[in-house]
Amino acid sequence: MISDERTAVWELIAESLRKGIPAALLCVLESKGSSPGRQGFKMAVTADERFRGTIGGGIMEHKFVEMAKLHLQKDILPGKLFRQVHDKSSHEQSGMICSGEQTLFYYPVQQKDLAPIDAMLASVSAFRNGCLTLNPSGIFFSEETPASDFFFRSAGDEFVYIEKTGFRNVLHVIGGGHCSLALCKIMQDLDFFIRVYDDRSDLITMQQNVYAHAKHELNDYAELASLIEGGKHEYAVIMTFGYRTDDAAFRALMHKPFRYLGMLGSRRKIEKMFTDYRKENINESVLSRVFAPVGLFIKSETTSEIAISIAGQIIAEKNRN
Repeated sequence: MISDERTAVWELIAESLRKGIPAALLCVLESKGSSPGRQGFKMAVTADERFRGTIGGGIMEHKFVEMAKLHLQKDILPGKLFRQVHDKSSHEQSGMICSGEQTLFYYPVQQKDLAPIDAMLASVSAFRNGCLTLNPSGIFFSEETPASDFFFRSAGDEFVYIEKTGFRNVLHVIGGGHCSLALCKIMQDLDFFIRVYDDRSDLITMQQNVYAHAKHELNDYAELASLIEGGKHEYAVIMTFGYRTDDAAFRALMHKPFRYLGMLGSRRKIEKMFTDYRKENINESVLSRVFAPVGLFIKSETTSEIAISIAGQIIAEKNRN
């Protein structure tokens, strides 16, 4: 069973249910504006005062944790929606002044919820997508993948919240060297299924890469054309060991519909590559969407700094409206 930010809340709840310890789920069903608790944020609170996850932090989170502890000990509050407005002038004010608002669901988890929670954890552990549903009746899970990452609709006390479980994004790292290893290490904590590709069978950094979810040994980088489809939730970074292999990888991927396509290299190398591509009449629209040289400009020097600059750029693109 994998354990990370996406599963830790559910693992604590499942563990508590098995031990007969009351536990509650706090989940942000909807967020607007600059609310610190984004849609899908979750927190587990147990009667023996253990906590995992977050619903946004600050005084608002503290207030709900204390409420959950009290109600779990006395078993006096059923599942309930709370609308929190981060404005001291509102009668539903959260105690925070950052503006925005969020709708929270407080739910004391029942023994009947253990089966769907276990099924969801098994699905995530197997790197599959699935569908989590919350409503006033409890927690439900199915293996069907919903069309969108989140869905929320409410009418009075009735509501339905649907969330796609498992990884929502795929990161293809083309090249398995030192920068690749550093990038995978950083990206493992984010919502990306990581695939790494290289054509060197004895590469030590590929062997050391315990952060990628899948590793692919290639005979030729041209194989990427048939291995990777691309899509609105797919990201790729080309960082092979040289000009020739970077070129082969780019030619295999340049027409794929990635959300993000980056290429590592010095500015001089990138300029030469793109000059050659223009001489071949490769469409400018293909070249203009490539992040090259890849990464935010932070004067990065070490492999870790380079990885941070790339990760930051990928996150910025992922969160861009």
